[in-house]
Amino acid sequence: MLKYTEEHEWLKLDGDVATIGITKHATEQLGDIVFVQLPDVGAKLAKGDSAAVVESVKAASDVFAPLAGEVVDINQAIVEDPALVNTDPQGAGWFFKLRLDDPKAMDGLMDETAYKKLTG
Repeated sequence: MLKYTEEHEWLKLDGDVATIGITKHATEQLGDIVFVQLPDVGAKLAKGDSAAVVESVKAASDVFAPLAGEVVDINQAIVEDPALVNTDPQGAGWFFKLRLDDPKAMDGLMDETAYKKLTG
């Protein structure tokens, strides 16, 4: 099950590890993504910390840590080919995996219905 943030990140939980990326809506707003900077594996992030940076032909934007935890994996493929984020934002274009300090905190995020209302 996917959860969403108001900053247009998506999360998919597997055990206590959440895979995190940006939504299709976010990629449409950004345009063609040309650069991605990811966090370091082992980095401890608090909810709301800047975790990654995406640059598009239009703008640079931060990707925030939607919940607190430790980065356990990054998607090197999107560093080498940032266009993957545009072509498959909720699949091959994922950003990083975060071992959550509190997996139950996912309950406080939006489901797909609430996110669709937010993005209209």
